[in-house]
Amino acid sequence: MMRDLLKRLGTVAAYAIAMAWVESAVVVYLRVLIGRLDPYQADPLPVSAGLGGIEVGREVATLVMLWAVGWLAGRTWRGRAGYSLIAFGTWDIFYYIFLVPLSGWPTSVLDWDVLFLVPLPWWGPVLAPVLIALLLIIGGVLAALGEHSRDPAWPHWWAWILNLVGVGLALFTFMATALQVLLRGEQAVRQALPAWFNWPLFGLALALLTVPLVDMGWQLQRGRRPAAP
Repeated sequence: MMRDLLKRLGTVAAYAIAMAWVESAVVVYLRVLIGRLDPYQADPLPVSAGLGGIEVGREVATLVMLWAVGWLAGRTWRGRAGYSLIAFGTWDIFYYIFLVPLSGWPTSVLDWDVLFLVPLPWWGPVLAPVLIALLLIIGGVLAALGEHSRDPAWPHWWAWILNLVGVGLALFTFMATALQVLLRGEQAVRQALPAWFNWPLFGLALALLTVPLVDMGWQLQRGRRPAAP
């Protein structure tokens, strides 16, 4: 039982780490090409370079690949969701780890990064997505454990509602700068740079995102036992 779990976890982690290296290398190539090695610059992906659509497509393809490896690793829908979360969290953390020797950036976990481009630019310090990635890994492991339990733990409905509120607050925090200038048009959105990060609001979002993990952990602690091999 545990050997099978560790084998699947190791395989998913190895895939995610290797993919993180590829992602880091591609991002370094792209940023050197457009002169944006430090992403904290207006117009992080210039339209004139013709790379906007390509970059959005690459981001979507990355998500599909991470989901696909989770689907292959799991045997139930809960396990597949768990392994996908593990893959995403591992990939995100090692992406930043590999960027340091490849490009010399980030110099600090508080350096600004443009995290995503859909539907608006997401801005945040490197530490913010890393913290979320850690939660994804923990939640993924708890979900993957359910494939080896007679009575698998799963968050209650109220935990999911609080989690969704946390997701909304986190997204608002990341896109706050773009939302402030949204009515001024696309060019204003592309030129907007964040001046500060709303850590109190993000902290609340992070706490709400943690609720399903605490709920699952509490269920396991109260007596759920692993199934026999």
